[in-house]
Amino acid sequence: MWTRTLFSPKISLPRSTSLGLGTASVLAIAGLWCGLTYGGLTPPDFLATPGQVLGAGLERILNLSLFGHIAASLQVILAGFLLASVLAVPIGILMGSFPAVQALVEPVTGFMRYIPISALIPLLILWIGIGVEQKIMVIFLGTFFQQLILISDVSARVSRDLVDCAYTLGASRGQVVRQVLVPACLPGVMDNLRVTMGWAWTYLVVAELVAAYSGLGYMILNAMRGLFTDVILLGVLTIGLLGLITDALFKWLRRLLLPWAAGL
Repeated sequence: MWTRTLFSPKISLPRSTSLGLGTASVLAIAGLWCGLTYGGLTPPDFLATPGQVLGAGLERILNLSLFGHIAASLQVILAGFLLASVLAVPIGILMGSFPAVQALVEPVTGFMRYIPISALIPLLILWIGIGVEQKIMVIFLGTFFQQLILISDVSARVSRDLVDCAYTLGASRGQVVRQVLVPACLPGVMDNLRVTMGWAWTYLVVAELVAAYSGLGYMILNAMRGLFTDVILLGVLTIGLLGLITDALFKWLRRLLLPWAAGL
């Protein structure tokens, strides 16, 4: 029966079924939104209608302001995330593979990843200023230490047998790192980068909280002061859409760069 296939664990679904279920969930949320707004169940100032959000979006697309906000936010997100990733990937792999590196780095990492990023904004303004560098640093701090922990866990799960086999075949320590540990970690690294990219988008509004003049976070915060819920929802939906695009991009890159890890 179809219900047995649908609710059986670890059973792959046909692509048409997956698309149908995903579409149904989106339509259900959209229907609830329409029912609450067009049905008069919520005040207009509390929740804008889909038509109002669409109108606000079209207005900002036609005057090109939405594209300017998107470009400003992408600059902050990509710069902060790439800086964090370039540093976190090698350090994380070394942390999970070498106990000495883990003992050196883990106390600071464990402490910093529990500090709310918003609490550091006054210090970042004092040290860096209120330019785009401060916003990039918010994204960097919000993702770097999380990436370190996740990637070190991936590296720590690499089988010791692979390392012993490489040494048996005459590999040097550097060869073991480059040709055994790094390739074995890459699928998990890509998955964790995809996850932390989602976290980077969630820090965007915090990053653009102070002295911002453009960006989606600035657009949301500026609309909040006037209770323009249509613009607020437009900004939220735009961030969500961009997040989905970057998530799909990471999945595509994983399939392209690591075809041998399709089942991992």
